[in-house]
Amino acid sequence: MQTLVTPSFRSLCQIPPQPLKLIVLGDSIIYGFGDPEGGGWVERLRRQWMLPDSPGHVVYNLGVRGDRVKQVQERLEREFRSRGELKNQVPDAIILSVGVNDSPRIRRSDGRNFTDFDNFQEELASLLDQGQQLCPVFFVGMVPVDEAKMPFLDCLHYNHADQYHYKEATRLACLKRQIPYLDIFDIWQSRGNDWLAKHLCQDGLHPNVAGYQALLQEVINWEPLTQLTSTSLAAA
Repeated sequence: MQTLVTPSFRSLCQIPPQPLKLIVLGDSIIYGFGDPEGGGWVERLRRQWMLPDSPGHVVYNLGVRGDRVKQVQERLEREFRSRGELKNQVPDAIILSVGVNDSPRIRRSDGRNFTDFDNFQEELASLLDQGQQLCPVFFVGMVPVDEAKMPFLDCLHYNHADQYHYKEATRLACLKRQIPYLDIFDIWQSRGNDWLAKHLCQDGLHPNVAGYQALLQEVINWEPLTQLTSTSLAAA
């Protein structure tokens, strides 16, 4: 006697996987300044996830040129609450990338930092704590500058020593809160000055087209993010 196999409700309905919705907040490197071809790593990721065979995750680029930690913290919850879409009332995760604009010395190479280091730590803690109250948080670290091209705009003296100081404070603050941190500064520094010069714009601060392509690869191969995106599809 032939056995009748009843199809499952799931197979009958062909329920599609549920895409994620991510917001990415930060400064000009989130905005994509310096990449006229692809619009930066966030825009490149957005386009990649719009392809027909992609998972269809949604990415909002909320980068603002010149933003420091304080400015991102001030707009974080408003930006988060304003990105409700379809069945998702709020985003699934936040990616932060900010801090480089807090680190430069103003007017002179030995001048004061744009954001006092103690204030930076307090503002960063507030940003991370606020973000974690909303949803899972991920942090993409800063890009090292080309010191030979400084000062930027004839007044901002970025340097590796200060960058390292501020990025380490960020890394440790993320570690304390179990927030995944992608250490772009150390990764790019390890590739040497020649590699770095070829991946930055003439201003010595922003990545060029090749730099944003490299950033995209770092992000899409980052295990915490790949786990997030794959888990969402498996759970759908």
